[in-house]
Amino acid sequence: MKTQLIKDDIAAAAKLIKTGELVAVPTETVYGLAGNGMSEAAVEKIYEVKGRPAIKPLALMVHDPSAMKKYCEDVPPQALSLAKRFWPGPLSIVLKAKQSVPEIVRAGGKTVSLRCPDHPLTLELIKRAGLPLAAPSANPSGKESPKNAESVLNYFDGKIAAVIDGGECGIGTESTIIDMSAAPYKILRRGALSEESIAQALSDELTVFGITGGTGCGKTTVLGELKKLGAYVIDCDELYHEMLSYDEALLSDINRCFPGTVNDGVLDRKHLGAYVFSNAEALEDLNAITHRHIQAEVDKRLRACAMRGVRLAAIDAIALIESGLSDRCKTVIGVTADTTVRMNRIMKRDGIDAQYAMMRINAQQPNAYFEQHCDHIIKNDGTEAELIEKFRNLYKEVIKNG
Repeated sequence: MKTQLIKDDIAAAAKLIKTGELVAVPTETVYGLAGNGMSEAAVEKIYEVKGRPAIKPLALMVHDPSAMKKYCEDVPPQALSLAKRFWPGPLSIVLKAKQSVPEIVRAGGKTVSLRCPDHPLTLELIKRAGLPLAAPSANPSGKESPKNAESVLNYFDGKIAAVIDGGECGIGTESTIIDMSAAPYKILRRGALSEESIAQALSDELTVFGITGGTGCGKTTVLGELKKLGAYVIDCDELYHEMLSYDEALLSDINRCFPGTVNDGVLDRKHLGAYVFSNAEALEDLNAITHRHIQAEVDKRLRACAMRGVRLAAIDAIALIESGLSDRCKTVIGVTADTTVRMNRIMKRDGIDAQYAMMRINAQQPNAYFEQHCDHIIKNDGTEAELIEKFRNLYKEVIKNG
C-alpha cells in the first residue's frame, strides 16, 4: 500500500474513510489516526496498525455538539454547555453511549468519548464523510504523538491509506478528557484545556440565586426552600467565620491593615472591634479585605459544586450587593420585614433584649435599600407558610423567564 499525502482533496479522503480505509488527520493538538467510527472492521484496523491494547476505548471525532444526542444518551445539559463553549477545541467529553456505537469503540464499556477537533480540514472531512471518526493519536502505542504529517509518515508510511497534511499542530498536547457520564464529573486526562477553565465554564452555567436582607427578615426560611430544590447554599456569614480559622492570606491582610489584631493565627475580635466600630473609614477598609477574600472563596466553591453536577446554587449575604457578589447571581431577592417583627424574632432567636436587638437592626441597611437594589422583594408580613408560598411563586417566575 502506498500512503497518499493529501493537501486539499478532502473529497478523496472522505471516500477512503467511507470505504473502510485509515487516514491520518490534523487537529489543533496532535495528528490522529482516523477511521469510520461506526465500522467494526475499520476500528479493528486502527487497533492493529497502532498496536493499541483492545481494552483501551477510542474517542469519536464529531462535527458539532448535535452529535451528542445522536450517539449518546442521558446527556446532561452541562455537557452541551461545555461543547458549545469549547468546541471545536481540545476537549473530549465522555458520555453514556447508545447501543449504535460499536462495542469495539467502547472497548466493551458503556461510555464513549466525543471530541470536535479545531482544524478546518478535519472538520470538513467529518462533514463530507457524514459519520464520526474513531481517531486516537497517530503514533504506535508508546511512541511520541506526531505534530506534523512527516512524523506520521515516518510511523505509518505504507500501512495506512493517506495523511492529510494540515501543517504543524499548534498546541502539540493531547486534549483534556472529562467524564460526564455520571456526577461528580471527573478529569480523566489533563491536557491542553485546563481543569480550572472547565470548572469555571460549568460554574458560569449555574443558576445562582442571591438572597439578602437584614437580620430577622426570614432569609433562613427562603434558603431552606432552595435547599429542598437541590440548591447548593453558601452562607457568607458562616463562610467568613470558617475562613478565619484557616485562611492565612485573609488573616495576613487583616493584620497588615490593623496591626496586632492577629496573634499566632488567631483573630482578636475585640482588638479589631476597637479599630472599626467607631471609625467608618476603618470599617470600609475591613470590608474591602473581607469582601475580596469571600468573593474568591465563593467562586472557588461554585466551581467545585458545578463539577459535582450541581445546577442550582444560592448565595446568602447581608452585604451581597456591597460586596459585588450580586454580580454573580442570576437574580437577587431581598427579604424584608417590619422593624418590630424583626426585633421580636431576633430577641426570641438569640436571647437578647430589645435595646441590643434594635442596635443590630440599626447597624444594617434599611428596607428601602434592598427595595432599590434587588431584582425582587419578598415582604415577610405573614406566616412562615405564606412566606414560603411567596418564594415558590417567585421561583417559578424566575425559572420560567430564563
